[in-house]
Amino acid sequence: MQRLNQRYKQLLDETSLDFTRYIYQQINWDNRLILLKGPKGVGKTTMLLQHIKRTFDDPSKAFYASVDTSWFTTHTIVDLAEYLVSHGVTHLFLDEVHKYLGWDRQIKEIYDAYPKLHIVITGSSMLQLSKTEADLSRRCRKYVIQGMSFREYLEFEHIAQLPTIPLETILNDHQTIAAHLTNQMPIQKYFEQYLDHGYYPFYKEEGDGFATRLEEGIDWIINVEIPAVERVSYELVYKIKILLGILAELNPYTLNVSDLATKLESSRDSVYKMLDLLQKAGLIRRLYQKSTGMKKLQKPEKILFDNTNLMYALSPNSDVGTMRETFTANMLSTHKLAMPTKGDLMIDNNYIFEVGGKTKDYGQIANIPNSYVIADSIDVGFGNKIPMWLFGFLY
Repeated sequence: MQRLNQRYKQLLDETSLDFTRYIYQQINWDNRLILLKGPKGVGKTTMLLQHIKRTFDDPSKAFYASVDTSWFTTHTIVDLAEYLVSHGVTHLFLDEVHKYLGWDRQIKEIYDAYPKLHIVITGSSMLQLSKTEADLSRRCRKYVIQGMSFREYLEFEHIAQLPTIPLETILNDHQTIAAHLTNQMPIQKYFEQYLDHGYYPFYKEEGDGFATRLEEGIDWIINVEIPAVERVSYELVYKIKILLGILAELNPYTLNVSDLATKLESSRDSVYKMLDLLQKAGLIRRLYQKSTGMKKLQKPEKILFDNTNLMYALSPNSDVGTMRETFTANMLSTHKLAMPTKGDLMIDNNYIFEVGGKTKDYGQIANIPNSYVIADSIDVGFGNKIPMWLFGFLY
């Protein structure tokens, strides 16, 4: 217990309050049970510690612990809660709960046993709340955390502190907004930096080692997080690693599930399952036609990496067109995404986006209502042609 307490105090002392993720203000921290879920490296741990530091004049009223520490090999979450409540702790913050077998039952037990105890837990983006054994879904308020937006990157780098811009405002007023912002900074320079390394906040502490650490994080997700949450076999984990490597070399338009099944010596259903796990893990994004929707055992129309940092880390010579679609889909991922018959992306079953470079025209989406060209490498757009970087201000 002393080691846990020392580690908690050390981490709290080292936590900076200079920059806070976008979602912090959206969380109702008064809820008794909160789950923050998201991919590894997006800042979940830092957010917990920042909240403690901001909120508690007496930090002994709160306690932070990561359940993947050795202490939990001989003690339970219930043991920890029992001790802390008896010592006056009112708020418990538990990191990486998906690493603890049976975490949901134990969280339910302490939730029911200590009605004055507030609990905040973090877990992998794959984590699903149990609706059977523990029945946490009725008790828990869940928040999903993405990596940093381009807007957040500018703030994190102390370049500019700017508000979010809703999608409808971007579509209607992009020319005025873009002209104002590009007068303040060399926007393309910073945007190129963001595409390479700005999605994960830990890039700043890694420097030139960022890509290596990101690759290590990908290995961790596949080797540790997927088996911890899904209880899959070693053989499937091994094939998931091979599949991800194959996808890194593929043009997203040439997906051939039968060919993948042959290469992996697996069935088509197994390939679909692996793709499903990779998306749940926050590594890829599957796009389906509007008419069919997303189904686990259905061929997606297109597969993209979740974000451009992942794409560049796994495939440094990636196609620039794929990069553009990856960024746009990532920034719009809080909206409903689908593959339209014409164009690259359908948003909320309403807007059609064609994504390309500065010379991209309306040819492929001509005469389609609510259609727009999202163009890379331009500072300011005109008409229905919008600079791609501006979608980095959605959150």
